[in-house]
Amino acid sequence: MQDWITNLMTSMGYLGIGLLMFLENLFPPIPSELIMPLAGFNIAKGKMAFLPVIAAGTIGTVLGALPWYYLGCQLGEERIKKLVDRHGKWLRISVRDVERAKGWFDRSGHFAVLIGRLIPGVRTLISLPAGMAKMPIAPFILYSTVGTALWVSLLAYGGYVLGDKYEDIEHFIAPFSKIILGLILGAALVWLLRKYLRNRN
Repeated sequence: MQDWITNLMTSMGYLGIGLLMFLENLFPPIPSELIMPLAGFNIAKGKMAFLPVIAAGTIGTVLGALPWYYLGCQLGEERIKKLVDRHGKWLRISVRDVERAKGWFDRSGHFAVLIGRLIPGVRTLISLPAGMAKMPIAPFILYSTVGTALWVSLLAYGGYVLGDKYEDIEHFIAPFSKIILGLILGAALVWLLRKYLRNRN
């Protein structure tokens, strides 16, 4: 996998980054945690520039999110669960993954699309509940773009900092993901508390 990613990025440059991130969204086993840090390493070596790397990664990811969004629009929750239960093992996706993504969306609404792009294990599948809920396409693309730009920037910067140890990015990313998750849970608790107090009054 790593050699294939390296060769494609070397031969196609920024277009290769966009293509890899597009495929990463369609086929979750392809890891963005390897693609963008490698691009960051190439930035550190002077082979690529930061802004085109971020643009390529963001565009590829957002385009890759659209098929999942339209799948959610067309099939609905129950049919998607049946489909995943039958064929999900090939993509390493389970019904539980779909339910987790839907839970994020139900709790946070449209904002979940932005935040979900920053959470490993949710970022790809958050497009499904957005489609199921018939979220308008314009805010879906907007939130997806903002969240994705933050994610790919973080990964690319991690690869830039780590240099030839860019494969260790998971150790770099893990604390950040936990902080984001904690902030989201804290905000959700505050929102629920305020809603409870308002209803009580």
